[in-house]
Amino acid sequence: MLLKTSLRSFFAHKGRMALSLIAVMLSVAFVSGTLVFSNTATSTFSKLFAATASDISVQPSKPADDDEPQAGDKPATVPVALAQQIAAVPGVKTAVGQVMVGDAILVNPATNKLVGPTSGAPTLLGNWADTPSNPVKITSGHAPQNSGELVLDADTAKKAKLGLGDRIRVDNTGGQHPYTIVGIATFVTTNPGAALAFLDTPTAQQVLLGEQAYTSVEAFGDGSRSDDQLKADALAKVGGGYQVKTAAEQKNENTKAIGSGLDFMKYAMLGFAGISLIVGGFLIINTFSMLVAQRTREIGLLRAIGGSRRQVNGSVLVEALILGVLGSTLGVAVGLGVAVGLIKLMNAIGMDLNAGDLEIGPDVFVAGYAVGILITVVAAWIPARRASRIAPMAALRDHGTPAEARSNLVRTVIGLLLTAGGGGLLVLAGTADKAATGGQYLGLGLLLTLIGFVVLGPLLATVVIKVLGALLPALFGPSGRLAQRNAMRNPRRTGATAAALMIGLALVIGSSVFSSSAVSSASAQIDKSVGVDYIIGGGRTGVTAEMIDAVKRTPGIDHVTTEKDIDARFQLPDGTTKRTGIAAVPPAFFGTDFRLPVKSGAVESIGQGSLGIDEEFATDHHLKVGDSITVHYAGGHTQVLPVGVVFAKGSLFGGASFADLATVSKALPAAEQPGDRMFFAKASSGADVAKTLTALEDALKQYPQLTIKDQAGYKELVQSQVNTLLYLIYGLVGLSITVAVLGVVNTLALSVVERTREIGLLRAIGLSRRQLRRMIRLESVVIAVFGAVLGTGLGLAWGVTAQRVLRDQGLATLTVPTTTIAVTLVSSVVIGLVAALVPAFRAGRMNVLAAIATD
Repeated sequence: MLLKTSLRSFFAHKGRMALSLIAVMLSVAFVSGTLVFSNTATSTFSKLFAATASDISVQPSKPADDDEPQAGDKPATVPVALAQQIAAVPGVKTAVGQVMVGDAILVNPATNKLVGPTSGAPTLLGNWADTPSNPVKITSGHAPQNSGELVLDADTAKKAKLGLGDRIRVDNTGGQHPYTIVGIATFVTTNPGAALAFLDTPTAQQVLLGEQAYTSVEAFGDGSRSDDQLKADALAKVGGGYQVKTAAEQKNENTKAIGSGLDFMKYAMLGFAGISLIVGGFLIINTFSMLVAQRTREIGLLRAIGGSRRQVNGSVLVEALILGVLGSTLGVAVGLGVAVGLIKLMNAIGMDLNAGDLEIGPDVFVAGYAVGILITVVAAWIPARRASRIAPMAALRDHGTPAEARSNLVRTVIGLLLTAGGGGLLVLAGTADKAATGGQYLGLGLLLTLIGFVVLGPLLATVVIKVLGALLPALFGPSGRLAQRNAMRNPRRTGATAAALMIGLALVIGSSVFSSSAVSSASAQIDKSVGVDYIIGGGRTGVTAEMIDAVKRTPGIDHVTTEKDIDARFQLPDGTTKRTGIAAVPPAFFGTDFRLPVKSGAVESIGQGSLGIDEEFATDHHLKVGDSITVHYAGGHTQVLPVGVVFAKGSLFGGASFADLATVSKALPAAEQPGDRMFFAKASSGADVAKTLTALEDALKQYPQLTIKDQAGYKELVQSQVNTLLYLIYGLVGLSITVAVLGVVNTLALSVVERTREIGLLRAIGLSRRQLRRMIRLESVVIAVFGAVLGTGLGLAWGVTAQRVLRDQGLATLTVPTTTIAVTLVSSVVIGLVAALVPAFRAGRMNVLAAIATD
């Protein structure tokens, strides 16, 4: 009987459930689509790694945790003789020396444009070797046979419009190396977006490594021994100093490395999907609350003929379960389209995935149905509980539920406590000395203030809407007065509707405050600290002597300053060891080119053989000017340097340590120093900075990997990078705002149904259709603006606190984006008008007599 009653009730009110169904569907689609995309990307890489893994791979020894490779480090290698040793291991059929590096680029010399991906996927260069697990096979031309020949993968060749006989150039720290394309190779599995190029082995060793060596030795067995046995025998043969990995270990390691990058994107998207689910929960609560209110007499009659509280509660929850199942089913189906869209998006930025190979695992269905059903049933539990409390005598009364004064009092007290506690945590976060501590307070404060505002929604609705709607009666007459009173007549419903919109807009405002502060802080830092006129980044290849010479010869350039990022370990006075980097710079760096704020000591001491450290590093390790630090460089080189200056927190270079290049060179030979990753140029006195920039770009046009910016251009680069992240957040938050708009539409639509007799009476006493539609539109606008005001307040609190937490990490300048706030508030008016279109249209078309006669 319970199921039968629930089914009849659900399908009798199916029109009123439609928007809740859409909300569940959209949220589940985002969850399932994200999982399908993640599974597909992981599977694509797993298939590639499985197809191209050797039976065992012998690689250089794994560095210690504090010796992980850094940008600019030379590739680790194994000796050529190792290949012969591995070939002699019993059970090994073939052992091939492999060269493979990712610190070079491909350039089309005819256009001076980069060939291959410029972001995301790597460009890999190596030696051509015929192996059973080669990731590509030559489908046109032949393998490289001498020092002037190169094989290029087919996908990269097609995108760059290159073919056999065309010229191509390889640029790395060793210079520019021209080649002719003699072969086109096709991937044996799906190409994940990487560009591959191959040279003959001697050339690859000379150009890519600078020595006769390999980056690994790949061995293939004859089938007489398992991979684990081959690994054990290989280790016994070569002794210590090497890593030996089986095919399974290679696949797992590579998949894990790729997965860590994909997981960030996956969990970020699932997080925003969770926000939209919560927003959808408010919509569902409102839907069932209004349905329960409209069915008070029906439920009272059910109780009067013997229905128990448990049965009434169960009846509402079964309806929610049906809604959850239908919404989840549609959501999982729509999620496939979301996954295809994500794949196309990733293809556009360089990751080549095939939408025809979607991986739809059990986790997609489990997660989709779990979140869809769970959020629906949980959201419906409150209205269901309220329905079970309806007394049998309600069947004899008009619609309406008894007042819950005690419940409202408890709700207000809890809301005030949560909001006050969250606000206190935000204050603690903003005044914390350490960013890590402040970040913890911020996260908890953000959560508590959000929950507090949601709980306080009904109380705030009564107060805020009275203020927001104060002008409506004067401006719009009876329609304005009715709209204001309608928005206030059920504060709980209005609060829940506005809360859904509040969450999305709070994230928008908070993100905008943070991003605006980041851009203005970076701009202020550049103005205050940077004396050079041009900043030149070396990209993947680093900086070569030819590039620096080209800049020095450019008319209008006064001098060039370089910076080397040198890996080092500091042995501190307390006996601890800390891995860090040293920026090795020439004397001019702190002379005229950069001005960093000093906490103690003197900048000039760096040129006299001292070390400059950051204030936070000094505080954490109890260091002061005059203390000595033993610096350990790669290759066993060591020197003792005194601390000569402590730079203040929040400097342009963050927590970097500085030493004079000449000082470092006394311990670390120039031949063992990494290449420069960036360098700087100063314009001559009286030179036109803009014209000199153009001359500089012309002088370096043969190096497309370089980024050449003046100070204004560098500020724009920082802003574009921050805006990219901001727009991504806007896009993800857009889902929750869409669901929130559906919530406003849903509330108004059900409210129109609930107030059918009232609307009929208003029309009967002279309210025109135009006035009626205006009343509903104004009511919608007031609710939307109420949500926007709450969201703006929360977002400002979150954004300002985030800036204060990171004030010593480079975010020293607080900037409130007034334009964004104004656009948000205006947009809320538009949202209200759009949300009211259908409900207002339906209300205006009601038959007056039929409406009055409605029970």
